[in-house]
Amino acid sequence: MQLNIGIVGMTHLGLITAISFAAKGFTILGFDKNPALIKELKVKNFHLMEPDFLELYEANKHNVQFSDDPSNIDKMDIIYIAADVVTNEVGLSDLTYVNNLIETIIPYIHQEALLIILSQVPPGFTRKIAFDKNRLFYQVETLIFGQAISRALYPERYIIGCIKPSQPLPDKYKFLLQAFECPILPMRYESAELAKISINCCLVASISVANILSEICENIGADWSEIIAALKMDKRIGKNAYLNPGLGLAGGNLERDLATVKALGHEHGVHTEIVKAWINHSNYKKDWVLRILHAKIFKKIKNPHIAILGLAYKENTHSIKNSAAIALLSHLSEYRVKVYDPIVAASMVPFATAATSALDAATGADVLIIMTPWPLFKKISLEKLAQQMRSKYIIDPFTVLTHSSAAALHFAYYTLGVNDYVRAS
Repeated sequence: MQLNIGIVGMTHLGLITAISFAAKGFTILGFDKNPALIKELKVKNFHLMEPDFLELYEANKHNVQFSDDPSNIDKMDIIYIAADVVTNEVGLSDLTYVNNLIETIIPYIHQEALLIILSQVPPGFTRKIAFDKNRLFYQVETLIFGQAISRALYPERYIIGCIKPSQPLPDKYKFLLQAFECPILPMRYESAELAKISINCCLVASISVANILSEICENIGADWSEIIAALKMDKRIGKNAYLNPGLGLAGGNLERDLATVKALGHEHGVHTEIVKAWINHSNYKKDWVLRILHAKIFKKIKNPHIAILGLAYKENTHSIKNSAAIALLSHLSEYRVKVYDPIVAASMVPFATAATSALDAATGADVLIIMTPWPLFKKISLEKLAQQMRSKYIIDPFTVLTHSSAAALHFAYYTLGVNDYVRAS
């Protein structure tokens, strides 16, 4: 079956969806109302950082065209609303652009075409759209920054919200989804909208457990990395459980879902204090590195030179939304700080000095802090750090470097979930 698929909203979600569908042989129209953005896309200025994206685009660009003309929508068999939903500092969603896109393209959708909402929206949103409900669906997106291509090409399942879950999906929609060879789970609109939030709440619960217990490890001499293996062997938890400790929630998506649950709980009289506790603990955990600095470094070294590696909130993305690194740097303006990130410009931190490499940042530093676990930081030579740094302190929350090797070189090394192994001599 030949299908023409319109992807509306050419931000991260829309671009990844467009290219993954093109890779399955479908003809794709990438639409956005912003003419300047479409002009950039036509010359391959994609403004996103995702492993394998450019290679996949080059291999399938014959199946993709970009346009800012909404009249082209009338040629599409299936239209996806796939704009990213922005959030504010407390996780509340701004759906203005999504609503605007829907209003723009609905007049151009032909009478047999399907409309799919892929943007993450709160429960109740899809049902309120003024469109034939037999042709209206909500599809849960489960992309992860830095892993978006693999998640789009090899989904675990498709969760589909529809008006009548007991009835078969339209043939063309089913044909599209079956190209990805994964289970398809139809359910009512509100269930699908809440399913994504439910997934993220379970993830936040797991993260919170890891963060709390890993900090206990730091105080009693246990090693959380040893405990993780035991937990993953428990069938009730599972080998793929997310149990790595971190520096609080970031990126915006998890924060948005917690804000949505709080709002729904308030509206319907549901007790959500546990959600508030997750948020409070996330905020507390974001200051872990700052607490280490005050407890272990600032008391010993007056006006230390500080090297920060990583500004992005996680590896393989340029996003700094709720980044722990940016939060940390907001407390360090009175210190001498050098910053290096392979993607994010150091100009994001006006008072800091930009370094040209990780080793350049570390030269002359008293303390090296790795705030983003970029793969290239794993290649840093501890021997060279020992030669270049003025004092031997490393704060490495995500254990990018090897603590036993750091100990052998007499570094004071601090990581999440483990008591410090050795103090600088």
